[in-house]
Amino acid sequence: MGPLRGGGGGGGGGGGGMDDEEARNPQLVDADEACALLSMATHQYLDVRMWEDFDKGHVAGARNVPYYLSVTPHGKEKNPHFVEQVSALYPKDQHLIVGCRSGIRSKLATADLLSAGFKNVRNLEGGYLSLLRSANQQHHHQQAAA
Repeated sequence: MGPLRGGGGGGGGGGGGMDDEEARNPQLVDADEACALLSMATHQYLDVRMWEDFDKGHVAGARNVPYYLSVTPHGKEKNPHFVEQVSALYPKDQHLIVGCRSGIRSKLATADLLSAGFKNVRNLEGGYLSLLRSANQQHHHQQAAA
């Protein structure tokens, strides 16, 4: 997958024949498969967390387009230009893995992208936290084998 950056993160219109059900339940990719796809450079990583979370730690080479602009006790403010901003970075046939912290926000973002005509978008199951766990497990397995 390449290195993770930072402090560890603590803390579709149905194009291509996509039906409503597929857009509401986008295809998932688990952390191990995501690492493999990113290592082979066949997919790009789109991080949809807010900027301050992205700055704390992210996947090497990731692009950040926040799905929410703010989260307060009064609610979440969705980025009204999300699809437009992603479209400015990637063509609609780009293979993307969409991730957030835990996989919930990225599911919503992936559904929006599929609905907007993106064809090869997959939601990272478990989000960035799952990538951290996967990377730590691989590191421990490598140490044990040495």
